[in-house]
Amino acid sequence: MLIVADENIPLLDSFFEDIGDIRRVSGRHIAASDVKDADILLVRSVTRVDATLLAGSRVRFVGTATIGTNHIDQDWLRKQGIAFASAPGCNARSVVEYVLSVLSLYAEQRSLEDWATLSVGIIGAGNVGGALDRCLSRLGFQVRVCDPPRALADEDGASDFVSLDEALGCDVVTLHTPLIETGDYPTVHLLGAVELAGLSAGQLLINSSRGEVVDGEALLSRLSQPDAPTVALDVWEQEPRISVDLVRRVWLATPHIAGYSLEGKVQGTEMVYQALCRFLGLPVRKSAGQYLPQPALSKLGFTRTAGPAEAAGIAIRACYDPRRDDAHLRYALTQDSNGERGQAFDTLRRTYRVRREFSSVKVQLKGGSRSLQDVFRHLGFKLKV
Repeated sequence: MLIVADENIPLLDSFFEDIGDIRRVSGRHIAASDVKDADILLVRSVTRVDATLLAGSRVRFVGTATIGTNHIDQDWLRKQGIAFASAPGCNARSVVEYVLSVLSLYAEQRSLEDWATLSVGIIGAGNVGGALDRCLSRLGFQVRVCDPPRALADEDGASDFVSLDEALGCDVVTLHTPLIETGDYPTVHLLGAVELAGLSAGQLLINSSRGEVVDGEALLSRLSQPDAPTVALDVWEQEPRISVDLVRRVWLATPHIAGYSLEGKVQGTEMVYQALCRFLGLPVRKSAGQYLPQPALSKLGFTRTAGPAEAAGIAIRACYDPRRDDAHLRYALTQDSNGERGQAFDTLRRTYRVRREFSSVKVQLKGGSRSLQDVFRHLGFKLKV
């Protein structure tokens, strides 16, 4: 059995070597000739999987180790009798921690003693948006969630969903919607010139969902105007050849790595492995926990003098500080041509360093208050009092 797989999927050998022979390929440049004789195809978000790629091949199972599935023509796969699996929620925690770190930096920039005084509008309440809502609410933030399809399905009105305009009125607006091109609730250019014009200098916009959810040209125009909002972008239109002008205008720019924690990536591999085992009728013998190495940072300590907001900021950025990724992206885009810049963008993702989630770090509190303990529990750190 031949397994053709994106070379950037972690732990391919560990999970799949007992199932078949593995052929590694570049996900961005995979062609029909690469998969013609394959039985199984494993991809990430950079590979378009449709009739152009698979017609005439012997592929019977396609797995994507990602949350998103808009790169997969699921209707065509279904008609061909090709099984499909994705990894919903695999890196949700990683994206949540990305947003938390950006929020921490933004609060510091605004000299806020308590970051929870910021109101946060979450657009999209799926795996990521829902997890972020729960985390921020426990931390004391005022959160407003916009998700029209879920609001429509919420017959009992148990959830307090708000309109897009209400969410856009918050101090922080963070996007967590899938890319939907058709239907009643399309999200392509969900934030266009009109919506962006309503955001002011007192607001922060974060996009770690899909680049096309924001109209890049309209955003570039808005950022050149007075009273423009502060913007942090992890996703971009036309990846990997992203707009250098837009990178220069935004406050934080990162190369589509919000979900790139080691735990998130390995969990994505594990979920596809489990689905493939079910498809083949094989026992599931492996789990992500078997392969996670000891983290470089394993313990942090705080004394009774530590304030909750300050301690949280220190711990969050000890685990992940997006300014490092911002610096690497800006340097990479000094390449001369669009082709080289696109290659540099992909290289940053392919060679991304090991980043661990908060749960890999034990926080030791020596006489800390109950409120400080609660903050670290809500953030997801291991706690030792």
